[in-house]
Amino acid sequence: MSVVDLSFSVEEFQDRLKRTRHKMADRNIELLIIDEIEAMTWISGYGVSETLWRALAIPQTGAPFMLIRSLDILPARERSWFTDIVGFKDWEDPVEILVAELRRRGLHNLRIGLDYQSHSMPIGRFHKLKALLGGRDVIDFGKGIWDLRWIKSPSEIGYMRKAAAIADAAILAAVKATRVGGKQRDVIKAAANTYLDLGADDGFVGPLTSGSSWDSLHGHEHGHELKRGDIVHIELVPRVREYSSRIMRSCVVGEPTAQQFAIVKELKAVQDAQLAAMRPGVEAKSIDAIVREPLVKSGLRPHYDNITGYTLGFYPSSTQRISDFTNIFTPLADWVLKAGMTLHMYTSAAGLALSETVLVTETGIERLTKSERKLFATG
Repeated sequence: MSVVDLSFSVEEFQDRLKRTRHKMADRNIELLIIDEIEAMTWISGYGVSETLWRALAIPQTGAPFMLIRSLDILPARERSWFTDIVGFKDWEDPVEILVAELRRRGLHNLRIGLDYQSHSMPIGRFHKLKALLGGRDVIDFGKGIWDLRWIKSPSEIGYMRKAAAIADAAILAAVKATRVGGKQRDVIKAAANTYLDLGADDGFVGPLTSGSSWDSLHGHEHGHELKRGDIVHIELVPRVREYSSRIMRSCVVGEPTAQQFAIVKELKAVQDAQLAAMRPGVEAKSIDAIVREPLVKSGLRPHYDNITGYTLGFYPSSTQRISDFTNIFTPLADWVLKAGMTLHMYTSAAGLALSETVLVTETGIERLTKSERKLFATG
């Protein structure tokens, strides 16, 4: 008998299933096949990498079931509220096993839907599934689950609060480990150790790089020694029960220049204005413009090709989406903010960056990350 260790109450999972079925009804889908790890875990409580294909089958009425490797049944029972779990041997074809199971249960003739954008449903698997179902049409469920996941429950927000507190502590540890003659790995190790000491899921730190300008943002770890004037870009992505909060800060090795202080002051000012304007009902593109337009107009950014924020939340370790861009802040973003959304808002210029994890409330936003909003330095 395995230990049951659900991340959420059964009642919360049942509510997720109920809302999923409402989406199914809107699309006239009688049976939904889900194989994207984010959606699988959100509904069932358990997800696993696609070493071998796995899926959930959710009929409009009756109990859903999970199809996974027999080897994974025990950990699935520990984290999932599903009681109906079908296992297959590693040398069996899981698509064939799923269709056989649907036939056995009399579900194969229902109107079936799946997510056409799922990374787990390549063209070859899609055609095989259709062939095994007798060539019947399979309906695109679209971003149904992703839409439902935008608004976080109090329990989800609780995990993100803990992750945010870990990020705040890890920022200070990373800055303390930054020194002339040190290496990026020293800074990474300090942040990773803080993660593990404070209860994060793992020690994956995030993009932590060094350089002198724009090249210090998204880059690679290098073995060179840090020298005076280097900018250490610290972007932290701790996860608690696979829910992530994120933060970006910059640390100058040695003394920052007056220009660097001025740049971070300007970044802070425009982002403070952006955060102050965020509330339910406000269109995303107007929030984006508050940061984008002043930085381009002032010449601090010669161009601004990236987004200024994105949806934040659940990130299983094996996902292909290290960031959730289902909702992003761009000049074309016509979606509106809603209470309960959690977002990573960020901006940067000249190799210096600021970002926060925020929760949209009924009256504005709450910063979940609470680190001092400044340019750090080793002195």
